[in-house]
Amino acid sequence: MTKKDDLIAALEKRQPAGAVPVWELEFQAWDNISGSHLLLGQEFEGLTPGEQERALYTNAKILLSVCEQMHYAALSTPNSYWEIAPGVPAYYWLPGDWRIRQVEVLCRMAPPDLLLVCNSGGVMAMPGADEYVEFAYRLHDAPEEIEALAERVLEGGVRVAARFRDLGIQIVVTASDIADNHGLYMSPRQMERFVWPYLRRWASAMKEMGLYSILHSDGNLNACLEILAESGVDGLQAIDPTAGMDLWLTKQKVGGRLCLCGNVDCGLLLTGKPESVYLATRDLLIKCKSGGGLVLGASNAVQPDVPVENYLAMIQAWEDFGGYEQS
Repeated sequence: MTKKDDLIAALEKRQPAGAVPVWELEFQAWDNISGSHLLLGQEFEGLTPGEQERALYTNAKILLSVCEQMHYAALSTPNSYWEIAPGVPAYYWLPGDWRIRQVEVLCRMAPPDLLLVCNSGGVMAMPGADEYVEFAYRLHDAPEEIEALAERVLEGGVRVAARFRDLGIQIVVTASDIADNHGLYMSPRQMERFVWPYLRRWASAMKEMGLYSILHSDGNLNACLEILAESGVDGLQAIDPTAGMDLWLTKQKVGGRLCLCGNVDCGLLLTGKPESVYLATRDLLIKCKSGGGLVLGASNAVQPDVPVENYLAMIQAWEDFGGYEQS
């Protein structure tokens, strides 16, 4: 059995024959692990077309090399442009159709036991801080506009997913934060009008295309776990510990219906000691791996300033306790 087989088993809520698969929603420490430089974002935009084409192959070599070192079962490919704050671009993106070209190159170069994951979108997320108040007013004053927005996001996500499917991608994510640390962003009535129908339709469309679907959301999702488990999505990523989400308790509620992806605390990875990261990962695996339906990774993006020794401690704990032959 391969790492790919283990990941498919986990997404299908089965216990893998080999080990808990490892995958990161967004890994940002490529340079630190590889000792080489990944060309992305605005730096990539500043290259000539010829340099950009060559950079795709350099990028692919770096990405695939780190995936092999970290025993990843899947690689999240670069996103399209987005901002982590007004005017502040995210790290892991490529402009325009260069994102598609990078996927094409990766599909040709990736080993057969590594799956590729693409962010298609498809479900409307919480607004950014600069739009928060205006969006809240629109929810009450112009709900038909929000409904139209949700429909556009869904249609766009399905189109993007179909394009990736045609390239050979098998797993898609909609990164759609629907909650904060206090709970769901919208009221139950608003969620039922603006979010849940579109999540169900997106999951159904992905299944019809033969794709596995994963929802990423930060925040406290305890109030909607049953809804998520019945939505049709294959996986849920984050299980945000900073918002009070507990992976073991979540598995008790929806294990067997949702594959749970996470959830080594990003804060611990960033500021903790390697011994603490190792022990936390060990305990998570021992407690939660039984029965499958688990993918190991950080609770959110692995930032560039995460100490390499901390991340390697997480991988070492996986090597020691991630296998299903372990007692």
